Amino acid sequence: MAHQSLYRQYRPASFKDVIGQDQVVKPLEEQIANGKVAHAYLFAGSRGLGKTSIARIFARELGTNERDIYEIDAASNNSVEDIRSLAEQIYTLPFTSTHKVYILDEAHMLSKSAWNAFLKTLEEPPAHAIFILATTELDKVPETVQSRCQVFQLKKPARAVLAKLIIEVGKKETYDVEPAAADLIAMLGDGSYRDALSVLEKALASATGKKLTRETAEHATGAPKHALVHALALALSSGDTATALATIRRVSEEGIDMQLYLTLVLEYLRQILLLRHAPELRAELAEELGEDSSKEANELAADRESKLDYGTLKVFLDAASRIRFAPIPALPLELAVLELSK
Repeated sequence: MAHQSLYRQYRPASFKDVIGQDQVVKPLEEQIANGKVAHAYLFAGSRGLGKTSIARIFARELGTNERDIYEIDAASNNSVEDIRSLAEQIYTLPFTSTHKVYILDEAHMLSKSAWNAFLKTLEEPPAHAIFILATTELDKVPETVQSRCQVFQLKKPARAVLAKLIIEVGKKETYDVEPAAADLIAMLGDGSYRDALSVLEKALASATGKKLTRETAEHATGAPKHALVHALALALSSGDTATALATIRRVSEEGIDMQLYLTLVLEYLRQILLLRHAPELRAELAEELGEDSSKEANELAADRESKLDYGTLKVFLDAASRIRFAPIPALPLELAVLELSK
């Protein structure tokens, strides 16, 4: 049997499998139950949220046979001729189903003339035709098209939701994924179910035995080692400007993505301050950090001589807003360290 990627293997097969999109799933279920189905839908949201998966599930829940479900990649079928050809096909009756469902992925890629040709079809479709448009860029879909569709916005999942999914999928694959590793993978997934599972698959391929640790996940994904994050926090805590700058230089020399490193630094500083000012969150933060990192963070949080405070976090947060445009990626971090040393 051919290998199947994790995100395909664990793609939702029914509405009950869809995570965190109740604002889309519940209305669709109610429409099916009440027999009040629209002729056109528009699913919008960033990549990897399950737009096409929900479209397929909706089509199947309507009782549509696979032969009557048509998936079209609008990115490569975006001309007016393609849409005219589609318009001719929709009048053919379904093979065995009540409906013919057309799923247009990356709908925003249709050309202007294609949209104009599609409008007439949307206005007067045959009774058996249902269109589901999926897009990552809603602003590129003409208002005239949006007004003829029921528009549903899919939400990015919270990081904790992604981390939970990663642990559950790991178990199904017979791996024990440490919470700290799951949290890192969820962060790298950047709010995308598909991307998070792709990162998990990469990390599992590097796991020794059946346990995935934070260290293994860092190595497999190229994420900065926590030791480098802690080294900078430790230097900032003691006011050791030279060591802080040397740590940033080491990160740069190792070819680590500086923006990702800064994100991890910001998160670690935030966790330390939360441990100091909201000790009731200690158990929750311990899961995110892992045993060793949690111990280090608690030590910094408890240090009465530590120079880490909300001002430290603010200076590095300002650095994060500048790093995208910096000609030298390390420069915003170095400036942040120097500003704190004044």
